[in-house]
Amino acid sequence: MKKQKKRNKGYNTTSSAPTNKAEEAKPVTRRDLFRRYGYRAAAVAVVTVGGWFIVQDVQATAREHDLTRIGNGVPAVVQIHDPSCSVCAALQKEARAAIKAFDEDELQFLVANIKDARGSKLAADNGVPHITLLLFDGKGKRHEIMRGPQDRSVLEPAFRQFVNQIQ
Repeated sequence: MKKQKKRNKGYNTTSSAPTNKAEEAKPVTRRDLFRRYGYRAAAVAVVTVGGWFIVQDVQATAREHDLTRIGNGVPAVVQIHDPSCSVCAALQKEARAAIKAFDEDELQFLVANIKDARGSKLAADNGVPHITLLLFDGKGKRHEIMRGPQDRSVLEPAFRQFVNQIQ
């Protein structure tokens, strides 16, 4: 005959689960949830928001470098830009600041990177070096060349005059 194990009634020695009915029915509070998942949720939120900003920045940069937008019906300021040139970076910063005074359908800002085939071709076709701004009308015809570093206080009125002139 086979021996059977005895069961302890009401007391379980192998389980760590509470035996008290009041402890089993204890509701989970928001504080308990935050303690368990709050840090993870905060980390996910930070990564998501950071990722969104990175995607927006990459899209804006790609849009600025799209030289096919010249002649799309909107006048354009195109900077002939060398990414390794600190003066070009300063001009780009000032030009971007000046462009903020205009709506995107009024005047657009584009960057022709001379390290890129399209950018170097545009510079060669117009006979200009880097640190230069080219002003095109909406049909893609060049009207003006601005050479050298410029301050936003000079650029914004020049851009305004250009936009008014071609209308």
